[in-house]
Amino acid sequence: MTLFYDVFNGDADGICALHQLRLETPRAAELITGVKRDIALLGRVKAAAGDEITVLDVSFARNADAVAAALQAGAKLRYFDHHYAGDIPAHANLAAMIDTGADVCTSLLVDQSLGGRRRIWAVVAAFGDNLVEPARRAAETLHLAPHALAQLQELGECINYNAYGESVDDLNYHPADLYQAISAYADPFAFIAGEPVFDILQQSRADDLYLANEIVPERADEQMAVYVLPNARWSRRVNGPFANRLAVKYPARAHAILTWRTGGFAVSVRAPLAAPRGADALCRQFDSGGGRAGAAGIDFLPQGELARFADAFKQAYL
Repeated sequence: MTLFYDVFNGDADGICALHQLRLETPRAAELITGVKRDIALLGRVKAAAGDEITVLDVSFARNADAVAAALQAGAKLRYFDHHYAGDIPAHANLAAMIDTGADVCTSLLVDQSLGGRRRIWAVVAAFGDNLVEPARRAAETLHLAPHALAQLQELGECINYNAYGESVDDLNYHPADLYQAISAYADPFAFIAGEPVFDILQQSRADDLYLANEIVPERADEQMAVYVLPNARWSRRVNGPFANRLAVKYPARAHAILTWRTGGFAVSVRAPLAAPRGADALCRQFDSGGGRAGAAGIDFLPQGELARFADAFKQAYL
């Protein structure tokens, strides 16, 4: 018997990418997801011959061994992503659509594959991924009023906010549950108007951003800024959204948001929006680092590595 698996990042891009696909091709599948930085997801699938696996918005490089195992078992994989991929094998059972361009997200790749038929959700995802201009360009064919476009941006940012945390216990909703809530709505405006989940996310995000805005940066100049947030649930939820907000406010500046953990930090890096490059290369210099050119992170940076990170961050964005 063929089993179906949908493996997706728990952020706005992963959720909206899957939502687009399942609006077009509905099917029951086992959902495999987690917090935003939980990206070695494919290893949770115990694939067998004939199984079909859709993978969305998680690094191919971080899942390469699991991809090889699934293909060896005889499963079929469809893979969409925009993060650093490494070597992609040629295999009859692997269909990979991967583009690491700075102005692309996974939902925009899915939008291409669907011929724009569910584009409004790709716009939501791009806004959530802080790809504001690509989101606006994608929305041009939808002919939305400015206030409607602003609503989609708020929705994308709220969905994305829900993915940040050290574990799902930090989140307002498990990403699989949030996807299930969204999956009932073909129209995002109906979700905004009629779903209490959205109201809860919106208020929680506003509260957490208020606390983050009270933090004084460790360093800030025209080229870069570094913030250190306390080891608290709110800061673990908001470090990425706070970094995105700073990137929009100061588009010529690079940002690093460090959140205290026991013995070290979680790190979110945003390249300057005016020149979205180098964030992934910077973070890959450290164990557990990865991402994309414009936005990347390090899952755990030991305290003893802080000086090396500070030097590398400065060198990357001089």
